[in-house]
Amino acid sequence: MEHDDGYFGEDVAATYDETEDPMFSPEQVEPTVDFLADLAGDGKALEFAIGTGRIGLPLARRGVPVNGIDLSRAMVARLRAKPGGSEIPVTIGDFSTARVEGSFSLVYVVFNTIMNVTTQQAQVATFRNAAAHLGPGGCFVIEVGVPDLQRLPPGETARVFSFTERHIGLDEYDVANQGLISHHFRRDGDGDAWRLSSGPFRYVWPSELDLMAQFAGMELRERWSGWSREPFTSESRQHVSVWQKTGP
Repeated sequence: MEHDDGYFGEDVAATYDETEDPMFSPEQVEPTVDFLADLAGDGKALEFAIGTGRIGLPLARRGVPVNGIDLSRAMVARLRAKPGGSEIPVTIGDFSTARVEGSFSLVYVVFNTIMNVTTQQAQVATFRNAAAHLGPGGCFVIEVGVPDLQRLPPGETARVFSFTERHIGLDEYDVANQGLISHHFRRDGDGDAWRLSSGPFRYVWPSELDLMAQFAGMELRERWSGWSREPFTSESRQHVSVWQKTGP
């Protein structure tokens, strides 16, 4: 049976690392790795949706043993082609259900990827799967945006979140079903041709994630608005949340 890479197929994977997105900058990557390495301590880390290794590779270079789960063979192929990438064990599968042998002190999913899980049931399963991989006292970390509904004008369903010479980003909301579709228009090279890619998401509230954690036997340990532990406030556009396993 042919494997389905989902949204992150060959067409996305081929240019994923070529973007000028700030998420690839040292200013973004280094605080993320510092934060995760501190939580992992002397234990192992498991990344849900490890992709091309934006975070997994530098975390492994810090001496943290890293494993990964990812649905996309195309993305993982890019990871394995990089220096050190072939040394990271990766399980191909859906991170809401796929299992990896062993016990981990840290499981993490970054950059809004929990919203790629497009049903509440599957998001709950993701928390339970994370808890199943954690040893006693282990932590589950999510980086995700706060739903932007307060910036959506009454009666409107779409909001532009990026507008540059090379990229236009538009979020289309389905408020009744807590869903959205992100549309990305990117200009290739120096030409006038634009390429469209669109992906479905399910946005999720911080309090909703806390309840999912409780269902999975975890409790909130800390929440910040960024990897440098900036305070989380009503004005925060994203959060980095840490839940700790409370049982065996």
